[in-house]
Amino acid sequence: MDELETFTQIEAIKQLKYRYLRALDTKAWEEFETTLAEDVTGDYGDSLSFTTRAQLVDFMKSSLGAAVLTEHRVDHPEITVDGNEATGRWYLQDRVIVADFNFMLFGAAFYNDRYIRTADGWKISATGYDRTYEATVSLEDMPSFKVKPGAALDL
Repeated sequence: MDELETFTQIEAIKQLKYRYLRALDTKAWEEFETTLAEDVTGDYGDSLSFTTRAQLVDFMKSSLGAAVLTEHRVDHPEITVDGNEATGRWYLQDRVIVADFNFMLFGAAFYNDRYIRTADGWKISATGYDRTYEATVSLEDMPSFKVKPGAALDL
């Protein structure tokens, strides 16, 4: 693979990761599902792991309903392409707001992904992260905090 082709494939993988996160945060579950290989594995810590796309998507759909607002941002990608497979490492900053429970989480982590090129383009074949930190706050301690779901959400 020449340098231009490698660059093109890395850009396609970046777009895939950004689409994965946008679909997750906007709750566009059908689009979210299209970013994942059928046999994707997910590992998000000690007690949260998945071995199929259906498991991962079903968990996200049921856990991140209308009352849960999320924000996931990634940058600093380190992507290596080897033919029809690739690996990626991303720096993540995230936030989860559950106003009904007066709860907000924010943190940072490093995503470690594997990708596979299919007839439909690149898919995530494995994903997960290792936290650098996680912090939670009670929204009761922030009496002026207000949150309102926006029009971008697929609710």
